[in-house]
Amino acid sequence: MEIFRKTILSPLQKIINDSRSVGIILFCCTIFSLTLSNMANGEGYLRIWNHEFHYPAYLHLPHSILGWINDGLMACFFFTVAMEIKREIIHGELSSVRNAILPVAAAMGGMLMPALIFALINRHTVFSNGWGIPMATDIAFSLGITSLLGKRVPASLKIFLTALAIIDDLGAILVIAVFYGGSIHVYFLLAALCITAILFALPYLKVPFGWWNFLLGLALWYAIHNSGIHATIGGVIFAFSIPRNNLLKIERFLHVPVNFMVLPIFALANTAILLPSDLMGAVNTGLSWGIILGLVIGKPLGIVAATYLLVKIKWGDLPQGVSWAQITGVGMLAGIGFTMSIFIAFLAFQENLFQDVARIGVLLGSAISMVAGYLCLYFFSKRLTRSQ
Repeated sequence: MEIFRKTILSPLQKIINDSRSVGIILFCCTIFSLTLSNMANGEGYLRIWNHEFHYPAYLHLPHSILGWINDGLMACFFFTVAMEIKREIIHGELSSVRNAILPVAAAMGGMLMPALIFALINRHTVFSNGWGIPMATDIAFSLGITSLLGKRVPASLKIFLTALAIIDDLGAILVIAVFYGGSIHVYFLLAALCITAILFALPYLKVPFGWWNFLLGLALWYAIHNSGIHATIGGVIFAFSIPRNNLLKIERFLHVPVNFMVLPIFALANTAILLPSDLMGAVNTGLSWGIILGLVIGKPLGIVAATYLLVKIKWGDLPQGVSWAQITGVGMLAGIGFTMSIFIAFLAFQENLFQDVARIGVLLGSAISMVAGYLCLYFFSKRLTRSQ
């Protein structure tokens, strides 16, 4: 037992508790999936994720492994993200207007500028519906990179990035709900509204939190999945119905399965891309350029501009010990779209070719943002250390 603890349990515990682990695992999953997809027998690997289940259509459930991952497992991810948002609103960085206004403005600037750049590049084209793709920030990757920098990054800057990324995710959730749903089915929507009302009424009726809440949560997911609004929004609504005293307990319970199972599976399935023989030709499109420029230029430009404006008019202050160069570095790291951007790419386009080109654009834009943000923060922080 002692040997098992030392050789397996202790290293595993270290990996789970290391904030860098999720980003590193997602990166490895991406490389593995891309490599396997483009090997000689790569078509077999691609068929795994697109395998269809042939159960009766009247069940109204996802019909493929990829569908279950993007509609089902990702609802669990959105559930945990929304719980974190609620907890931050109640007693975290977003609990006061003064604390929240700067990351809120930065997140809004970081969403609007990439969308604007994409829209300008792709106006009046078949790609115009993809404007939401470069808006998102991947929390796991961006925070993972800051963790790699260790003490070079001030704690106040990490808090700012965390709040920004959380608000960014909330914005992405709203974009998905409003702009990337399907045609509305009234009866399922009414059922979803009724279930939502019951979930929010339970605490006021003094009904203790229990398994029935999760049963109602599953019913809510099913109703929203068939209502025309994307199923993952069910996870968000359910999260906001959780009583505040249960939030942290459930978050801790889901931390390992969501971060070390759901997200890696999502990365494997959604980066299973058969790269075209003319890769440069595929990249040299308005779709990919809109995504790359939106992530690499739009994100830092929007974040820095919005932050500067609020500081200039004295509505907010820079985090303690943080400079404008470091805000720029954080803006670059926010250009790591990955999970949410790939997810929105699937909702924006039905054509497999467009989805693949969009995913390639997301991967390239995220990789450039990752390297640029790391180098910016590394060299600036190094210069600060020497001056002290």
